[in-house]
Formats: sequence, structure tokens, C-alpha cells
Amino acid sequence: MKKQTRRNFIKAAALTAGTVAVSKSVMAQNQFTLNGVAHPYPDEWLPDGVRSRFVDNINGLRVHVLEAGYETPNRPALLLLHGFPELAYSWRNVMQPLADAGYHVFAPDLRGYGRTTGFDSDYDADLTPFRMLNKVRDCVGLVYAFGYESVAAVIGHDFGSPLAAWCAVTRPDIFRAVTMMSAPFGGTPSIPFDTVDNPPRQNSGPSPSIYDDLAALSRPRKHYQRYYQTAEANPNMWHAEQGLSNFIRAYYHHKSADWKENQPFRLAGRTAEEWAKMPTYYIMDLNMSMAETVNLHMPSSAEVANNNWLTEKALAVYTEEYGRTGFQGGLNSYRMGASGIGNAESQLYAGKTIDQPSMFISGSSDWGTYQNPGSFERMQGTACTDMRAVHLVDGAGHWVQQEQAEETSQLLLEFLGGLS
Repeated sequence: MKKQTRRNFIKAAALTAGTVAVSKSVMAQNQFTLNGVAHPYPDEWLPDGVRSRFVDNINGLRVHVLEAGYETPNRPALLLLHGFPELAYSWRNVMQPLADAGYHVFAPDLRGYGRTTGFDSDYDADLTPFRMLNKVRDCVGLVYAFGYESVAAVIGHDFGSPLAAWCAVTRPDIFRAVTMMSAPFGGTPSIPFDTVDNPPRQNSGPSPSIYDDLAALSRPRKHYQRYYQTAEANPNMWHAEQGLSNFIRAYYHHKSADWKENQPFRLAGRTAEEWAKMPTYYIMDLNMSMAETVNLHMPSSAEVANNNWLTEKALAVYTEEYGRTGFQGGLNSYRMGASGIGNAESQLYAGKTIDQPSMFISGSSDWGTYQNPGSFERMQGTACTDMRAVHLVDGAGHWVQQEQAEETSQLLLEFLGGLS
């Protein structure tokens, strides 16, 4: 029996303290640092067979990693990349099934998140380190640090999905296969072509903005990524009036299959009128914050009690971690994407496709599949030349590997088993 020390008591208590303002708690001091140095998760936070550790000197980062299948050397490796607002922890329930099948599985807290350090998470920070190709460099460094010249597959969810895709585009020799989840990859950017004797037609005036069109609707709206670029987004979510734990609970619920109004369909095009058909977590009311938006859909006590994929114990981990860091580190990647930083270097890969085996998984209740009209189709038709399977999993919304961990694990293993 494990000795019940004062520290263990504090750790255990924190797992049930989801509604506490943990950013100022004893846990924020005792669990994250020891003599001023970050240290791993307590064992109680993780499933059997999954451990927490750090990898130093990765492109300027000290990377926090969850790892499974580490007991046996020379296994094929899998790299798992999380999304927003998630952590490596979001892979906790698929890691051991993959390890049981013979893989060495590692999932980092990405640049900007969790217990990984070495980046500037201020709103006014230099956004250059958050470029997509620099995050690919983070992934390459981590693979090499573990002693691998290649991994069997890179698997990414949400914001980790385009990152996984760009890993596959840029270094197919390292990332031998790719699975994208919830966010389809619509392809690499283009460069003007055949313009010497056929110059592009000049616009007579400024192009209309879809964001202006959203604001001009009879019910004025805004896109969530535009909101994420504002200075107000982080404090609004971090210090939500309803409390951080309730904010995260409502955000996850609103985008899950548990919210029965999530019944996505293909949109006719990228117009304000079509975008406005999506739920408010994507197309927000113009004058509402994200905390206010999701609070309108806070699950009932009965719904919380019946939730077996985001337990109070799991929610407390997210609350502890985001309570300490806030969300700005993750939001800076959204801001970088809108800034134009890194566009020119990405265009080096114009016209390049993902030619290694690929797969897409999403929840059948996930609007992420369709939020960028045409991307789902381009991914299958042109962006990926060896798309082995597309799965829309029943009983899952946006958080497919958490909502349906067993089926997600099985689909991944079927894909991996078919690789030559």
C-alpha cells in the first residue's frame, strides 16, 4: 500500500477540487515545481503504464512528455500531437492500447502549453517561434531526442492535426504515415503561376471581408479565431466569471456529442450566411466572450454525473494546468496564423502533397470536419494521395480520442497494421 504522505494527500485532494481557483492553490506551487524546477505529473493522474517525464534541449524548449511502451527497446514509435485547449493528457486513454500493440508512444505538451517551458506566453510576445514550421522543428527534435530516425506515424488532433500534416509534408522520411483528427488538411499554400504573359486581374478596390459580413448580419456574429486573437480572450477564459473548472466543463460539453444539437453538415461555401449556421463556439455572437458563450450550455448535474470521458478527476487536471498557465501560450499559435508570419517559408512547399499513408478520424457530431468548406474534400481528393480511410465516429463530437477512446484506439491500430 502506498504511504499516505502529506504530499500525496494534497495531490489526491486536488483531483476532486475542480471548482477551486487552482491557479493560487497549494497545488500550483507544490505539484509543478520542486526547488524551482518543473517536475512530472503524480502517478495518480495517469492510467497504468503511462508516465510523465521531461526532455531537455528541444529547439529551445524543455518539453513535458507523456510516454507509454517505454519498457522494451527498439519498438516502432508513434508521436501524438494535441489541440486547443488540450494537453498531452488528452491522449491518456489511447496511449496504453497502442503500447500494448507494440509501439513506443510519446505525446508532448506542445509549444505554448502545459509543463513545457522555454517560450514566451505573453500577449505581446514575438510570435515568430510559434510558426508552423518551427513547431515541426520541435517535433523533429523530440523524435531525434528519443533516438529515432523515423516514427511509424504522427497523429494529430484539432490544432495538432495541421501540425501533423505539415510534419508529413516537410519530412516524409521521418514521419512515415499520418493520421489527422477533427481538422481536415486542405493542402499546402499556392504561389501565383503562369503570370508572365497572363498577369492576374487587378481588383478595383478592397476585397470584402467575411468577418465584416459576419458583423453585418441581422444577428451580428464573429469567428472564434478572430476572438482568439484579441488581448481579452485569455483573461476572459482564464478568469471566467463562472470559474475556470466550469468554463472548461462547458466548453468541452458544448463541442461534444453530449450536446445533442451538434448535428454537422457540409456548408455550401465560405460565406457569412453559411458560417452562421454553425454553433456559437465557432461563430460567436459579436458582443459575447467565449466564457459567456459556453456558459449558456453548461451541462446539468445529471449530464455531468453520466459523463464517463471527462470525469471530475480528469477535469481537475485540466483545471490545475490551465489555472497555472492560462491560455495565451496556445492562443499565440492562432495569432501567428493570422499574422502572416511564416507564410513565405510555407510556400516553399507549394503544390506538395502528402504521399505517405494517411487517415482521417473525426466524431460524427464534430463540426470541425466542415468548418472550413472544401477542406474535407480537398484532403481526400488532392492534398493526400494515399488516403487509406476516413472515419466519422458515432458517439463523438470534437474530442474523439477522449469521447470514444476505445474505438479511436482500434481505428488507429487497424491503420497502423495495414502499413507496409
